[in-house]
Amino acid sequence: MTVSTGARVAAVYDRVASVYDLYTRPMEAMGGTRARRRLFSRARGRVLELGIGTGANVPFYPPDVELVGVDISGRMLQRARRRALRGRDVALQRADIEHLPYGDASFDTVTAACVFCSVDDPVQGLREARRVTRPGGFVLLYEHVRPTNPLLARLADATSPWTRRTFGPELNRRTEENVAAAGMTVVEARRRGIWRELVVAP
Repeated sequence: MTVSTGARVAAVYDRVASVYDLYTRPMEAMGGTRARRRLFSRARGRVLELGIGTGANVPFYPPDVELVGVDISGRMLQRARRRALRGRDVALQRADIEHLPYGDASFDTVTAACVFCSVDDPVQGLREARRVTRPGGFVLLYEHVRPTNPLLARLADATSPWTRRTFGPELNRRTEENVAAAGMTVVEARRRGIWRELVVAP
């Protein structure tokens, strides 16, 4: 029987869930935490976090938002649940970002951090983000993208199959282009090396 891509992604993140926060700590120390706090503090109303993972972003949301989080990995959600219980009420659900179990225009803000590097079909995932965002709402994305340096770009292309199998992410995603392909518009962008903080209008 063929294993679906979603099942493979879930298996990778189930495997690394216990050490995920540990191996992402260096990039957090180099500005990741500051960037996510800056971006996700802008969330308003009913908020959906795509790929909530271990719940690392939960403390960065304003206290008055209604927060819903989805992830394809059950073990990542277990860790997110423990983190949420220490601070705030979060509705957590296991779901595939490419096929969200919510109606059209269900959320005021949709967020994601380092998620669209792992989704099998990022354009489809972004279309779903667009679909569930209400008119006048925003999608907030913190993502890494394919390097602009040609040598580093080729290195990212060469190593992405390995990083996807081992840790989950691909290093050569073109997220800003994918946002446009999904029918959305980047209205604000902060660019730092391979990192992007994007405010997207659906």
